[in-house]
Amino acid sequence: MQTHELIAHGAYPPLEVSAVSAWVVSRDGNWLRLRWRIEGSGKLMVPPFAGKGRADELWRTTCFELFLKPDGGDAYCEFNLSPSERWAAYDFSSPREGMKDRSSPREPECTMRQGSSFAIFDAAIPAGALPAGDCFAGITCVLEEEGAIKSFWALAHSQDEPDFHDHACFTARLVAPTPA
Repeated sequence: MQTHELIAHGAYPPLEVSAVSAWVVSRDGNWLRLRWRIEGSGKLMVPPFAGKGRADELWRTTCFELFLKPDGGDAYCEFNLSPSERWAAYDFSSPREGMKDRSSPREPECTMRQGSSFAIFDAAIPAGALPAGDCFAGITCVLEEEGAIKSFWALAHSQDEPDFHDHACFTARLVAPTPA
């Protein structure tokens, strides 16, 4: 299990969130399973349950994201996963260019649990929605807290403003599953 510590962008500090960790729990021929743990989640705003289905602009409130860039070239894909159970997936030909919906054989699974001082968001993305082979990965989240305070968390930030599409943020490796 790969563990990653996310970093809040300095221009948008959180209110009470003190840390975000993300795990690639598993990847097999059926699912990619991910987990985010948010420390200091007492003022976290969680979008209300909306049921499964695609939706755009999920990043405008608390949302968890995964960017995958196959080896070679500039093309990559983005997955937006909401505690509301809504989701989106997009393909890009290069950073923020050529956006189109990415197909998925079934909908991702998303669940959120909140404790007294932390929250856990689990997501499972169908393997058929993922690029084949090994990928560079950007694991991110937008967290909205009370008072419309948003913080932007990523593995790395390289610009004055948050930009999860910047390939410099894709610092993790996601290895393709070994065929059984």
